[in-house]
Amino acid sequence: MSATYNASAVPKLADLFVSGLNAPSPSAPAAQIEQIGLGDQHITRISAEFWTARQRQANPLHEVAYRACFKPQLPRFFIERLTRPGDVVYDPFSGRGTTSIEAALLGRRVIANDINPLSRILTEARLSPPDLDQLQARKDAIVQHKVEWAAQFPMFYHPQTEAELHRLRGYLTERQAKGETDAIDNWIRMVATNRLTGHSPGFFSVYTLPPNQAVSAERQIKINQKRQQTPPYRDTWALILRKSKALVGKLSQTERVKLHDAAQDAIFLNCDAAATRAIPPNSVQLTVTSPPFLDVVQYAADNWLRCWFNGIDAQTVGQRITMARSLGEWREVMGRVFAELYRITRPGGWVAFEVGEVRNRSVRLDEHVVPLGLAAGFTCVGILVNQQVFTKTSNIWGVYNNTAGTNSNRIVVFCKDG
Repeated sequence: MSATYNASAVPKLADLFVSGLNAPSPSAPAAQIEQIGLGDQHITRISAEFWTARQRQANPLHEVAYRACFKPQLPRFFIERLTRPGDVVYDPFSGRGTTSIEAALLGRRVIANDINPLSRILTEARLSPPDLDQLQARKDAIVQHKVEWAAQFPMFYHPQTEAELHRLRGYLTERQAKGETDAIDNWIRMVATNRLTGHSPGFFSVYTLPPNQAVSAERQIKINQKRQQTPPYRDTWALILRKSKALVGKLSQTERVKLHDAAQDAIFLNCDAAATRAIPPNSVQLTVTSPPFLDVVQYAADNWLRCWFNGIDAQTVGQRITMARSLGEWREVMGRVFAELYRITRPGGWVAFEVGEVRNRSVRLDEHVVPLGLAAGFTCVGILVNQQVFTKTSNIWGVYNNTAGTNSNRIVVFCKDG
């Protein structure tokens, strides 16, 4: 049954969110509720620890590397509170598919969009995870596949590993060209894409950067020289099986059924988030997303090897991806996205828009997002700042989500009046 909400429920939303607070831990920040003035609007901002990585061990199915992805606890928090089973949950900047996978595990319907075609490769396959015996049965067809190849990546791979990689790539390419690709092929492609390079023996490559970023061949040669390393042999099929077991080994039968049901009518788009005409008007109950931040993506440089494996032109895709160099340009792009979100959101539906602090924490994007949603027609319910204490700090993509060991997610929450 679909959820039904109306405008009269909006003022109570702050209470709903506050009721989701974790029991305070000795190191957790104290909850703060403040009113901030944005033009002629006064918006409630609640800062607290609403979820942590410890609150619920996320499903291992999420463990696919992707740059700057949020934790599954974030979309789950909103999906559980603002939707019911069977509702449509959407992410216009899908990335590795965290929102979509979590929505499917909770019995919701899925729409995912990303201008990066790798996003669909990483997401769609996990809605149809194979049994491990089905996966193992596919090995012979891959091993027996004949393909001509020449060494291209000796700085990353042992010759035998590279031979296996070319054979796997050729097998998947041929299956795709013949229209014979099935869910098992999609799964193998997804896992192999995730295992191409990394910093442990669990990846096909010699030691290099973490798997969400591929260095250039020239840079890898320097890494090898500095570390005095040569690429060891990696059994690609053994590593695909190992990673597959890690992803699906704890899936319950109930979760498999929910994933299967979501896969039946899931929609995957590869277009501008401001022009998703394949999504019907007034059809989405909840959008949970985190958009690209300011000038922080070097698509071709980061994804060249994954694109090669999947037959994608990295330069062409990189040119399609919006690279906002200024805050004004970013607001203009996101304004168009909000107009499209308003079109597809059902009356009584919601948008949870997660952003961070950029430019050395001098720009709080949540305060710039509020006017964009209001201009599109939404009601701004408020801003949640989830504060989570870690033992170390980090900065990723030039986005500073950590200060003094505290990680923050800033989520602006909108409702479409019904």
